[in-house]
Amino acid sequence: MYYPPHFHALHEGWTLTAADLAADAPGGVAAPLAEGIAAVVPGEAHLDLLRAGLIEDPFDGDNEAAQQWIGDTAWTFRTVFDWTDDGSARHDLVAHGLDTVAAVTLNGIAIGRTENQHRSYRWDVREALREGENTLTVEFAAPVPETEARAERDGVLPSTNHHEYNQLRKMACSFGWDWGIDVAGAGIWKPIGLESWSGTRVAAVRPLVDVVANGDGHDGVLTVHLEIERAAGDDDVEVLVIVVGPDGRPLETSAAVASGTNSTVVVMDVPDVRRWWPVGYGDQPLYDVSIEAGDGHWRGRVGFRTVELDTAPDEAGAPFHLKVNGERILVRGANWIPDHAFLTEIDRDRYAQRVEDALEANINLLRVWGGGIYESDDLYDLADEHGLLMWQDFLFACAAYSEDEPLRTEIEAEVRENVTRLSPHPSLVLWNGNNENTWGSVDWGWAHRLGGRGWGDAYYRELLPALCAELDSTRPYSPASPYSYGDYRYPNDERYGTMHVWDVWNQVDYKVYADYRPRFVSEFGFQAPPAWSTLVSVVHDEPLDPFGAEMLVHQKAHRGNEKLQRGWQGHLPDPQSIEDWHWTTQLNQAHAIRFGVEHYRSLTPHCTGTILWQLNDNWPVVSWAAVDFAGHRKPLWHTLRDAYAPRLATFQPRPSAESRANAWEGLVPEFDLIALVLVNDTGESYSGSFTVTREAFDGTVLAKAVVEARVDARDGATIAVPAEVATFHDAADEYLRAEGEGFAPAFHYGAEVVDQRLAPRPFEVEAEAAEGGCVLHVTATGLVRDLFCHADKVDPAARAEQGMLTLRAGETAAIKIHSSAGDPAAFAAVLRCANDLR
Repeated sequence: MYYPPHFHALHEGWTLTAADLAADAPGGVAAPLAEGIAAVVPGEAHLDLLRAGLIEDPFDGDNEAAQQWIGDTAWTFRTVFDWTDDGSARHDLVAHGLDTVAAVTLNGIAIGRTENQHRSYRWDVREALREGENTLTVEFAAPVPETEARAERDGVLPSTNHHEYNQLRKMACSFGWDWGIDVAGAGIWKPIGLESWSGTRVAAVRPLVDVVANGDGHDGVLTVHLEIERAAGDDDVEVLVIVVGPDGRPLETSAAVASGTNSTVVVMDVPDVRRWWPVGYGDQPLYDVSIEAGDGHWRGRVGFRTVELDTAPDEAGAPFHLKVNGERILVRGANWIPDHAFLTEIDRDRYAQRVEDALEANINLLRVWGGGIYESDDLYDLADEHGLLMWQDFLFACAAYSEDEPLRTEIEAEVRENVTRLSPHPSLVLWNGNNENTWGSVDWGWAHRLGGRGWGDAYYRELLPALCAELDSTRPYSPASPYSYGDYRYPNDERYGTMHVWDVWNQVDYKVYADYRPRFVSEFGFQAPPAWSTLVSVVHDEPLDPFGAEMLVHQKAHRGNEKLQRGWQGHLPDPQSIEDWHWTTQLNQAHAIRFGVEHYRSLTPHCTGTILWQLNDNWPVVSWAAVDFAGHRKPLWHTLRDAYAPRLATFQPRPSAESRANAWEGLVPEFDLIALVLVNDTGESYSGSFTVTREAFDGTVLAKAVVEARVDARDGATIAVPAEVATFHDAADEYLRAEGEGFAPAFHYGAEVVDQRLAPRPFEVEAEAAEGGCVLHVTATGLVRDLFCHADKVDPAARAEQGMLTLRAGETAAIKIHSSAGDPAAFAAVLRCANDLR
């Protein structure tokens, strides 16, 4: 985020005291919290308590329960700073983020109150500042009692949490979620400081872009919406806008903010512009924009591209076609949650690691989920640079929200600020009104609990679209996820728009994914524990057990570990040890998501995208994440990388012509054949031959055929597999394999692992020391399914480049281990595969 040069942070000398200590606080904290402990700003009360030694690590063991008093305590942050008048006409105190309900005083003078974590506040403090020493105090209401008091005063509204999180404009998941720790607290979570200025201040900038055709090329149009504030007077204010493209050549134009107004619109043409594209579709050229308005300044970047969302009805219902520069994007996405339960612990490096995790898994879109935050410019900057598309939910999740004052005014203020802040980023391609609230209003039994009150629909269908149209008409707006884009349609109908698939995981086997033919899936997922080292760093049950007390603290889903057990049944053998349980559940998560992703992608272009729940974790926990809190890539991540490959070959059941002819009108025909489906998410069509074999586990080729294939760019194609190849004679000992140039091999099995006659360890391994770690050279002596190295068991900082490898008899693989510690032979000893679950 751009901070003007005359912003002077007040981040030193803060102390934290308990203004109203919760009754159940441990006895040893009262005295130091009365006197005050050192506080870090930006920061959070939990972290200050941890640094002071007054609490243990909130993530460890059952500390979460022991520390609930923190959310029941009112906290006061205070600092003393020296100030000298520099002659500026204005001195403003600016708080870029206070969490959440707070009273701010300067030298004992009430400056203002805050009600919203998701916006900034600015106060003119000329009359309160003193030469020399000044005392700034921010007193936060205890968040949990505050939600309860408001629910008591205004009425309880339906939600999916044991706290009344929907009463406050505070990050919903700070109160806990079905993957998240309950650490509702308080803090100055973004910079706070004095802004001393004269003349003119840039109050807001929205640099909106468009692209127009110009013969064989394109011109860019930059429309700068500028708002200023004058310290005094009402003279015209000269404005200069400078744009510098990737070639380094500047373009500039002048304008003015006329007297009597505080805003203007400046339109600039950028000839022969280089367009910004998503990853895999083109380059990501960025243009620097600088603005001078009198004494005020602003700096930022834009990328020139157009964005559309096509949900117009078609013969199958209504699609969800996201288009960039007129080209439909096939979305390979993941849902994003805040990457740490304590937001101030997330820095640009941590964001960069997660963006790398996404890109290397062939993800091209992140959906910023509505129970978190309007994400940091650091994340959006990285997305801009790498072509990673971003979908930003407005912050409404799994609950009804009051449509009354004062909440409505706060919501409008936060939306105005964050739409403006994020508008420069070319990676941002969709604003979305809510997460599951529209669906919940229909399916979750809200009606009788509302007592005639609104539940938030006025935001999603009136306020938010109106604000987006006013502030950022260059991007599409969607009212909800899931959403069916039409009146009187069920919100989670597979035929229309976006769908969330959660009967898989909650109620039914993952093979039920194949029963759906959605147009777009914006949530689906399956759980597994984190990496072994991540798990045992916080779970200390003796003996370690799936249903141990501390294990269940780190499993937030309702009956989650029971669902894990039910989920592997019929697919994998029952585990015989805790380490087998860990591997079994991780493997089953990977199998489930591979099955779902390959099915949905095989429906291309009927289905134009999937967004996995979820990429990341915000603490060490059993969850749906592909990358755990410590940054370890779970087996799911490796599987997702393969299933999200731009070119995918997959075996899928399909109905024969006879089956279609015999099906009754309106009924789904029997899927009685196995076909090879090719998905080509590249800009070039493909023509070639595939070798399809049926093989025994010992490598014997039982049947073979060569089939010709063609698939257009950004499309899919289905190729028949000859019956003599596709028909299993001994399903427990055979598999199908298809191989074609430019595609990873596809595999199909006639039986689940639990029913296969797999050799328990059909490979040999040689471990070789190498720079930065070691290499495991693996040779298969029979079929090896899903070979994975649990490198973190040897070194918690280690990482294996390759994982979830399937090898035929005689094939070899080299697994590179990055580690500064550990014997190469030790890494070889932690190799596992599906075969060894017996």
